[in-house]
Amino acid sequence: MTDRGEGALRQSQNTFEVGPSSLHWDGEKLTIDVFEVSAPPIISRVKGRITLTPTALTDVEMLLHPEGTHIWRPFAPTAKIDVDLNKDLQWSGHGYFDSNFGTRALEDDFSYWTWGRFPVGDGSACFYDANRRDGSQLAVGLSFDADGSAKVIDPPPLTPFNRSIWAVRRETRADPGYRPKQVKMMLEAPFYSRAAVRTKIDGEETTGVYEALDLNRFRSPLLKPMLAVRVPRRPGWVFDG
Repeated sequence: MTDRGEGALRQSQNTFEVGPSSLHWDGEKLTIDVFEVSAPPIISRVKGRITLTPTALTDVEMLLHPEGTHIWRPFAPTAKIDVDLNKDLQWSGHGYFDSNFGTRALEDDFSYWTWGRFPVGDGSACFYDANRRDGSQLAVGLSFDADGSAKVIDPPPLTPFNRSIWAVRRETRADPGYRPKQVKMMLEAPFYSRAAVRTKIDGEETTGVYEALDLNRFRSPLLKPMLAVRVPRRPGWVFDG
């Protein structure tokens, strides 16, 4: 991920470009072409293609805040993904595509949240839990079938498991008596943890993508400037022609 100026953005109905990287939707699959530079301490080129083929698309939009300032949009909660990066990293598996939209800074409306998406049966289960600044809480479970149909479910208990390497608190949904476990670290920061986590939902053991976000830490005036060090910046990049 690279921070770029407005001149590095182009968008049409089916294509979104930021600098030399792009996303293109052809009606059946999403093709993501990546040409980026990784962050310190190991700086290297990241180049290749990711292809996401949904089993179906959804029209679900979920308010994360009652004032409508934050919305979660699971475009394709169940999909096949093919990855081909740097000529030496290729794999295929179970994937998804979603997005968040907002009109206020996350740290203004939330102090902490967790999110998880887990393959179950021939579909997926997603859980969103958050502590809002106004003292209210978000606790939602959604089940998606392979055809994209969605329904609200009663989530299993919120269950704590080991903190991240930066001691970020982590908890997710799991059947009573089952303790979730990280099986692969994806991204760690002083305020954020993303990992592959194994849990059990309605008797089915499953591994999915999980994140925990501590927004009290994120809004710290000592921590925020560190983001500028971790994210490359190319403010003068423009398209040719």
